[in-house]
Amino acid sequence: MVALPTTKEACKDKLLNMLAGGAYRSGDFTLASGRKSAHYVNCKPVSLSGVGLSLISTLLLDQVQDDALSVAGLTLGADPLVSGVVMKAAQMGRSLDGLIVRKEAKGHGTGAWLEGPLPPKGSLVTILEDVVTTGGSSLKAVNQIREAGFCVKRVVTIIDRQEGGDVAMKNEGLDLISLFLLKEIELRANSFMQ
Repeated sequence: MVALPTTKEACKDKLLNMLAGGAYRSGDFTLASGRKSAHYVNCKPVSLSGVGLSLISTLLLDQVQDDALSVAGLTLGADPLVSGVVMKAAQMGRSLDGLIVRKEAKGHGTGAWLEGPLPPKGSLVTILEDVVTTGGSSLKAVNQIREAGFCVKRVVTIIDRQEGGDVAMKNEGLDLISLFLLKEIELRANSFMQ
């Protein structure tokens, strides 16, 4: 049996180690936006591990507004996050549902953009994200949730790459909350090499 940390600070420190060791790489990379970067972050090796998802879910749930009825995120990066957070909420006795935002409308059946139990119109939904760079993916999810008639005020991400995502969120009237900044991940990864 895997022993998980019992305090939030210990959870955050363990997750930082996991992200620095399993999600972060330095080198010469081309990002999804086409921009070049010396840093690459892929949270899936951590978010798709049992321990990693448990830590992430605990820390993300702490940042979901108390009056939010759902969490949502753009497929694929947010899929484990949404699932993990709603499960963690249920384990803690909190009613919270999850929505997955498709990258394009379903090509058959209802043509839906959203998967999951829809809350009443006007309900507050918190957006979850693995990595925010410019904020484009997060804003796509926000826009689909808003167009469906729900309210979004907050985006919570595991890592903010600090490349303008916070400004993009603020321009849309959103708060961006990050568990970690890219520089924290980089510093921890560099400490492993010393």
